[in-house]
Amino acid sequence: MNILYDERIDGVLPKVDKAALVQALHSRIPDLTVLHRAEDLRPYECDGLSAYRTVPLLVVLPERIEQVEALLRLCHAQKVPVVARGAGTGLSGGALPLEQGVLLVMARFKQILEIDPAGRWARVQPGVRNLAISQAAAPFGLYYAPDPSSQIACSIGGNVAENAGGVHCLKYGLTVHNLLKVQMLTIEGERLTLGSDALDSPGFDLLALFTGSEGMLGIITEVTVKLLPKPQVAKVLLASFDSVEKAGAAVADIIAAGIIPGGLEMMDNLAIRAAEDFIHAGYPVDAEAILLCELDGVEADVHDDCQRVYQVLTEAGATEVRQARDEAERLRFWAGRKNAFPAVGRLSPDYYCMDGTIPRRALPGVLKGIAELSEQYSLRVANVFHAGDGNMHPLILFDANQAGELERAEALGGQILELCVAVGGSITGEHGVGREKINQMCAQFNSDELTLFHAVKAAFDPDRLLNPGKNIPTLQRCAEFGGMHIHHGQLPFPELERF
Repeated sequence: MNILYDERIDGVLPKVDKAALVQALHSRIPDLTVLHRAEDLRPYECDGLSAYRTVPLLVVLPERIEQVEALLRLCHAQKVPVVARGAGTGLSGGALPLEQGVLLVMARFKQILEIDPAGRWARVQPGVRNLAISQAAAPFGLYYAPDPSSQIACSIGGNVAENAGGVHCLKYGLTVHNLLKVQMLTIEGERLTLGSDALDSPGFDLLALFTGSEGMLGIITEVTVKLLPKPQVAKVLLASFDSVEKAGAAVADIIAAGIIPGGLEMMDNLAIRAAEDFIHAGYPVDAEAILLCELDGVEADVHDDCQRVYQVLTEAGATEVRQARDEAERLRFWAGRKNAFPAVGRLSPDYYCMDGTIPRRALPGVLKGIAELSEQYSLRVANVFHAGDGNMHPLILFDANQAGELERAEALGGQILELCVAVGGSITGEHGVGREKINQMCAQFNSDELTLFHAVKAAFDPDRLLNPGKNIPTLQRCAEFGGMHIHHGQLPFPELERF
């Protein structure tokens, strides 16, 4: 991969004496599980974005907060980098380990500590699975709203680190909108509490700053999330279109009509066929694009909204609009969408998942631009995304065994992200920057902004020991990459200025 790593990861960082570090860990934290043999380390060399692989120096699996505290103090004293990892489902390389660093796996912290039905919150450890929170809250008629497609496996600590979203984030928000409090440890092993049990807390909003910081500011040890009442009813409409541009325009029409769906998702023909072949959700495989629009709330409101959305979709050029006949069909519709990534994975030996976000008005033009880039690079692209909030997930199909295809896929992905920036969007909506998108940060932000980001990082971690080489590029990297800094010049895609 043509990734320009932070210079401290390219050999300037001092080599760690592995044997001495293992001995120190066993001496100071005798009950800590430490993996150091090659065959034990190999399973941790990658996360969900398997294009990048690095075998860590050591892997530690603590079970008590005191073990994490002691580990961080030791690593801080000896200037050993630390990368935190949850369930390993990340898609931006954010939890990739370092050859000269410790991989801190928080997966054993998986207790739901407390649920308060009256206050509508749950206090959980970072290794608790996203879906497990809703399952535990279900007897009280409550649930946790953010629902990434990997919710059956991903952990809440990772969700906070990446500010994860999901198919219902249009109406209910991202992780940051569903948090009350986070307890964390600094690199020095100091305990901090960000946020409070109340809806607001005095001072700077450090909870919002910390959410999405990708393990660069501290280690999450406990999370208090908001819980919502389960909607009385939920209905899904499936609309077919003979062009992706029409489907994209219909998304804006729904929002313009004053309707905020619980979920509004879009898939193109390649994704439709893959999902239907895999899940048998009942998708129309001859459609160029489909929209899934879920309306939830009280019965009367949902009934009226379904009628209004049906009319909007029909006027927008839908060739067919049908409502799920029952709860079983509604779940099948969503199963096809939530399994789109593994379904597309059956079409090609490898795929590269992007995560750009754009203004809804730019959707038709950006879809056309992606199609043109796909043809230019001779690689197929399946489009699956949270259309309601403009969070796109183009899946670039390639075969890493074919010479040059991996590099073309990476180049195409970078062009798609830069296209998102050009129309006023962002290079990420929920997957984070990690290593995957760090070059495109140079296109998103100018040098003054990047300098400010580094200052925030230094306030929490002056020695840059927590997850170094991720998320925030150095100015030297941006100079080598040739970042566009669109704030100070002409847009790189002038033909899209109108969006």
